[in-house]
Amino acid sequence: MGVEQEIEAIRTGIRVGRFSNEASVSQGIVLRLLAALGWECFNPDVVWPEYSLSGRRVDFALCSPPGKPIAFIEVKQIGQSEGAERQLFEYAFHDGVPLAILTDGREWNFFLPGEQGSYGERRVYKLDLVERDVEECSERLERYLLHAAVASGAAIQAARDDYRNVSKDRQMQAALPKAWRLIIEDEDEMLLEIVADRVESLCGFKPEPDTVAKFLKGISSAQAAPQAATTRTAATSTRPLASLASTTALTSAPQPAPAARPSQAMSGQIGFAFEGRFHSARTAIDTLRQVFDLLIARDPTFGERFAGLPRHGRTRRYLAREVNELYQNRPDLGSVRLQSGWWMSTNHSKQTIGQIIAMACDVAQVAYGKDLVANLGD
Repeated sequence: MGVEQEIEAIRTGIRVGRFSNEASVSQGIVLRLLAALGWECFNPDVVWPEYSLSGRRVDFALCSPPGKPIAFIEVKQIGQSEGAERQLFEYAFHDGVPLAILTDGREWNFFLPGEQGSYGERRVYKLDLVERDVEECSERLERYLLHAAVASGAAIQAARDDYRNVSKDRQMQAALPKAWRLIIEDEDEMLLEIVADRVESLCGFKPEPDTVAKFLKGISSAQAAPQAATTRTAATSTRPLASLASTTALTSAPQPAPAARPSQAMSGQIGFAFEGRFHSARTAIDTLRQVFDLLIARDPTFGERFAGLPRHGRTRRYLAREVNELYQNRPDLGSVRLQSGWWMSTNHSKQTIGQIIAMACDVAQVAYGKDLVANLGD
């Protein structure tokens, strides 16, 4: 019988309760499948039962070449394999065996003990012979346990390739919430535009960037609150010293400079103070316009130097000689011409405006927050 036919017969036996203990699982499932996968099950130098190491035993050692274990199989009663990884890993580490398999006959867990992470993270694949499609079961068993593939090293390499893919996916999944949080916190212009455009298409009115940013931050905060509470509870109850160290690191490590706050003399008015003189403005974007006008009047080379920065926004320039240089095919996003003749983009949230002013101060070699202090309003 081929591998698929054996799997079909085993599935039937599992459903009717034919395999009631470890011995029946070993004989009726494990050895049956190993034989179908090309292993010499009656040669103890190839399929070594009750393999002994330092007074301990593992149910089967698969050997290639004969007498040299390359994989360990630990067998449990159906439904009783939970938590047996640690013992199996100790066996594999002791003998330097690259592949470890834990099975209760129905579930097959393939591990690479030498890789990094917890036991679960070193699991390459979990196969359920009853739940998965027979063809998929056959393909996975042949991928990791076909004798010819194990003997040639192809099976171990396939397991390592699959582990790297699983590890990569795990890292990406872990990084996604952080990436989303940073996009929201930075008020990514592209995201704000996408949301604003979709709102306009639905109701005919386009919200300001600040309105969209506030909405997105509200959603992000609501999603983060339960997770943050759970994390704080777990950290406090299980690792107080680590939590304290983490908190200390966060408070002592260099932090991004906060947006400059207005001085007492500004009395909450929108605008900016520069070298002791306050320039009032109607709005945050009017503040930016005046800052650009002042810095260009102060230094005629400022406009060229700022416009020549390698990066402005993700999809736009903040300052340009020609209006069509500001946006890529989006003239609807708005612009204004400065007194100097330069063009400035205007579709920005207050946070982005603060970042642009900070960039401008850096180009002009003006200390933002000290020589130039801006108040963009609440």
